[in-house]
Amino acid sequence: MKVDFSKTNLKITAGLSSQFPKDNLPQIALSGRSNVGKSSLINSLIGRKNLARVSSSPGKTITINFYDVSSSLYLVDLPGYGFAKRNPADKAKWSALTNDYFVKGSEKIAATIQLIDLKVGPTADDEMMLDYLRQSGIPFFVVATKCDKLNKTERTKMLEFLASHPLLESVKVIPFSSLSGEGKDCVLREILSILN
Repeated sequence: MKVDFSKTNLKITAGLSSQFPKDNLPQIALSGRSNVGKSSLINSLIGRKNLARVSSSPGKTITINFYDVSSSLYLVDLPGYGFAKRNPADKAKWSALTNDYFVKGSEKIAATIQLIDLKVGPTADDEMMLDYLRQSGIPFFVVATKCDKLNKTERTKMLEFLASHPLLESVKVIPFSSLSGEGKDCVLREILSILN
């Protein structure tokens, strides 16, 4: 399958599960905590600067955004989790919408990209998500974002830590920087490999 990632547009912003796409295009979901860099990864993959909005207020978005890539697949930007200042009603809405996505749309999810901030490492919320992905059987790989913010020693140490994490056994981990573009080609290759 050849996919032109430059031909991407925001197809649906869903605040309710009834708004999820009805077609059968395969979906690649992006999951991670607020401010981990999901929008930056999408913009990097499609070669555009601001199609996916990078929010200055982490935790603000409680919608699932479906990006149509060349009518071949959806990149699905899930709302970020783990933002402490979100009020309980918003947290409940986030949880219900995300749960609906994984439960009602599971047959369309080709894989999930789990984003983890390399400088921070996996948080308790990340570990909960990783555990869920393992149990659900949905294929996934990890993109370790903001790798440019660590020096060589810190980076090596954190990548070794991720490689030895019990929830990441035999899971591919790709270091990524939206600033330098490092890891972009590896992520694209992994997506295409999954779809093929």
